Amino acid sequence: MHDLALTFDDGPDETGTRDVLDVLAATGARATFFLIAARAAAHPAMVARIVDEGHAVGLHCDEHVRHSSRDADWGRADTERALGRLSELGVEPTLWRTPWGDTAPWTEPLAAELGLRLTGWDVDTHDWRGDRAASMFAATREALRAGAIVLAHDGIGPGARRSDVRETVAYVQLVTRHARHRQLQLAPLDDHRAP
Repeated sequence: MHDLALTFDDGPDETGTRDVLDVLAATGARATFFLIAARAAAHPAMVARIVDEGHAVGLHCDEHVRHSSRDADWGRADTERALGRLSELGVEPTLWRTPWGDTAPWTEPLAAELGLRLTGWDVDTHDWRGDRAASMFAATREALRAGAIVLAHDGIGPGARRSDVRETVAYVQLVTRHARHRQLQLAPLDDHRAP
């Protein structure tokens, strides 16, 4: 396997997602976007662009809340509402990354019931902190290898200490160059590769 997976949470964001997509398009790279469904419903053209350009779409949530802080009834309602919103946009995700990767005892059974596969990551950029692209790249470079799943954010989520995604966009540029140099293909996750 020679694939490296860039994944993005907390979008779509009108500016951030657009800029990430522009970098990916310029290099022929493809990625996976775990969408906040309420934001997706507000930006249907952005969701269409993600799909049209060959990227994968996974479920993040409808409301960005830790599963461990809520009960199973809330979890079912949030997940079904999110899937309904995405379905209206023509998207039927099979992968699910929960907010913060946090789970509750009900998360895995609900995922199985709804035909979703929970997905984590191997490499965390911590881009939500607002770190500079060069620092994020230096901290993650050695882990950027075949089979790795990189967590980044194309939107501003709860707790973020940044006001835009410019450094994430610059990080993506560095990763695309790194991947070319290492002969790695930046490809979306699929059911076979998701952990």
